Amino acid sequence: MSHVYVLVEHEDNVLSPVTGELITAARALGTVSAVVVGKQADAFDSELAALGAAQIVQATAEDYDKRIILPEVDALHALAAANPAPIVLAATPTNNEIAGRLSARLASGALVNVDGINADGSAHLTIFGGSYETTATAAGATPIYTLRPGAVTVDPQPAAVAPAPMPLPAATAKDVTVASFTPHEKSARPELTAAKVVVSGGRGVEDNFSTIVEPLADALGGAVGATRDAVDQGFYDPAHQVGQTGVTVSPDLYIALGISGAIQHTSGMQTSGTIVVVNQDQDEPFFQIADLGVVGDVHEIAPALVAELESRK
Repeated sequence: MSHVYVLVEHEDNVLSPVTGELITAARALGTVSAVVVGKQADAFDSELAALGAAQIVQATAEDYDKRIILPEVDALHALAAANPAPIVLAATPTNNEIAGRLSARLASGALVNVDGINADGSAHLTIFGGSYETTATAAGATPIYTLRPGAVTVDPQPAAVAPAPMPLPAATAKDVTVASFTPHEKSARPELTAAKVVVSGGRGVEDNFSTIVEPLADALGGAVGATRDAVDQGFYDPAHQVGQTGVTVSPDLYIALGISGAIQHTSGMQTSGTIVVVNQDQDEPFFQIADLGVVGDVHEIAPALVAELESRK
């Protein structure tokens, strides 16, 4: 039977929700081999088996904390070179670079930021700023795909797992040496790319994210997003930028506050389940794709909505 490699996403001994999406999407290509790369790689066996991984490759490196990118590249390259099969990763900036390096090493094509994978190896993508949907294929014995987080609904299919230890070689001259590492301060809110609810603010919110956007996101248990204009003007942290030059999200509910709806932004969220737009200008393009549009001042509507939500808890 055919098989497929999936790079497991994890951080601080916690399995990322996108891993379930990767396994679900990859299952169309064959039996899933989940590849866990880290200093210790045996912490997720039961979780991965419950999601549907039939094999777990435990790729370990003692110096993993002092290295970036190459441990994952080396592990997947060694596996696919010895036993060719498709490779599926989450579409993140880091993984898109890993995909490029693997493509060069394995002489196979790579499709990045795909929305889904078919049994024939083709993949669905949105292109030209989300204006078109298309299907593409990647050449080579080991086609590589990076899947957009949130694009696939997790469908667990428990499997009998078979762990396979795989010690990785130590760093070489090719590795970047990490002299120090300062992790970003984690928020109590869900990760933006994995959140089921996202509340985003644009230029119309001005510098009132803390009083307009954040309270509504917290009332709904969601994450906070921002447009490029809002980020460029210093209204919110660049890590929360949604759009072509930011992250792509696909939550069940997306609320846009004070956002015009330029293609640069909507291309990063238009696959959301339900889209709610609040803007005082009814002619803004965002209303054309909204499921629910509210014409009014976000500075009045957002606090009123938060008050109503709190009163119903």
